[in-house]
Amino acid sequence: MSSSAPIGTFAEAWPAVERPDLVAAPVAAALAAWSAAEPVESVLVVDTDPDAADTAVFCETYGVLPEQSANCVIVAAKRASTTTLAACMVLAGTRADVNGLVRRHLGARKASFAPMDTAVSESGMEYGGITPVGLPAAWPLLVDAAAADAPWVVVGSGVRRSKLLLPGKVLAALPGAEVLEGLGVPLGQG
Repeated sequence: MSSSAPIGTFAEAWPAVERPDLVAAPVAAALAAWSAAEPVESVLVVDTDPDAADTAVFCETYGVLPEQSANCVIVAAKRASTTTLAACMVLAGTRADVNGLVRRHLGARKASFAPMDTAVSESGMEYGGITPVGLPAAWPLLVDAAAADAPWVVVGSGVRRSKLLLPGKVLAALPGAEVLEGLGVPLGQG
């Protein structure tokens, strides 16, 4: 059953659980096993142009404001010989404070963006479509408070040809999620 999207200029939106063909396999599995306080039906999926998947182009193409779009960046945090992969959710008009807040929060000596091939192979998702829904359970999920407070946000679906729309509070309710104030730093600062 399709409906209109709560944000953006999408032709149709469907409950993501009803359209596993539009999401990556780990996302479909996570939706099928949903146990968050928010009903799974509140997670919608929209079919989009894969060539418009990158944030700036996507927002312009589909009438989504930067404060309505959240990026999932995968970070590799290292301490001695141990590397921990973590996901950070920040609004599109910000960047994750990887070398400051993320590094300290994860207790790492060094933190950086994970190499693309590592992010893709370990998540089971396409680059440019990685989402917090369906990530490996062992990964910390750090969510900027502004993203968690957003009424609705657009995030990846695990593939470049679609996006998920969900209430920000759903990000905070995902397995392993921790909401951090100041995780997203406005672009051009620091």
